[in-house]
Amino acid sequence: MKLLTFRTADDTTHAGVISGNQVFELDYPSLLELLRDPAGLTAARQALANEGKAHNIEVPLTPLPEPRYGSVHVKGATGKTYSLNEIVPLAPIPEPPSIRDFYAFEQHVKAARALRGLGMIPEWYEVPIFYFTNPSEVYGTDQPIPYPKGSQELDIELEIACVIGREGKDIPVEEADQYIAGYTIMNDWSARDFQRRDMKLNLGPGKGKDFATSLGPWLVTPDELARYRTGSGASERYHMQMVARVDGKEISRGNFDQIYYSFPQMIAWASQNARLRVGDVLGSGTVGTGCILELGIEVHPWLQKEEEVELEVEGIGVLRNRIM
Repeated sequence: MKLLTFRTADDTTHAGVISGNQVFELDYPSLLELLRDPAGLTAARQALANEGKAHNIEVPLTPLPEPRYGSVHVKGATGKTYSLNEIVPLAPIPEPPSIRDFYAFEQHVKAARALRGLGMIPEWYEVPIFYFTNPSEVYGTDQPIPYPKGSQELDIELEIACVIGREGKDIPVEEADQYIAGYTIMNDWSARDFQRRDMKLNLGPGKGKDFATSLGPWLVTPDELARYRTGSGASERYHMQMVARVDGKEISRGNFDQIYYSFPQMIAWASQNARLRVGDVLGSGTVGTGCILELGIEVHPWLQKEEEVELEVEGIGVLRNRIM
């Protein structure tokens, strides 16, 4: 399924499920509230089947497991249907409880360190390292991104993110995939001049990262991406092309299957001694060549106002933002 949070013309927000160009409104004010309901995904699945049938749309569905807490009331569709161009899509989780961004692609890590004249850190191969970024500055597809005041070196980071669908702590890597509600595209916007100052002071990403993170265009459940998947647990990989464009010009192309640490490994590490909550976002880190820092300003200069950035991931869609 493709699930989203969207705003309608009367300025109200809703969760929805997508079929083709149609959005079926669900009886939840946001996708986060749907995921917090143990029967929420079942409700979405049933609504997609029922509404699809009512609109003569054939909807192939993979059965979901029974709700985790036994017999519960299942909400459904409100009966309202929109075309995609009638609604304003928001970030799938506009206000996540937390956002952890990992550093899971080896190619990007090697290239970024080489630019500073540094080799790889052996400890990087021991655990999937991450940092926390700002959950209050989250943008959806087609929402304008404010250029960070005082910066002259605005960059993108082409990533995939997963959203946690059930609460857990000390989650074994072999079970971690059961905690994933779905996947979305993530742009970890970066002010590189600010970031260099952050890193020089040994406090990690700070002001260089906290002004904007884009998520979208929607959340895709794991069953819909099964055809791209191989392996499980630590060996889980998805063969999905990842592309970045600026004003229509391709500047980067990578593949999700080049990731060194799988999302189950990230979830297992993030949940060690800490509770993951429904709606928490875990970013993959930048795919190899997925940012200007790595490509070099000879390939593309630092981003400017009015430029439009498109991040496309096979099986998910296109996340698009213009810089204002």
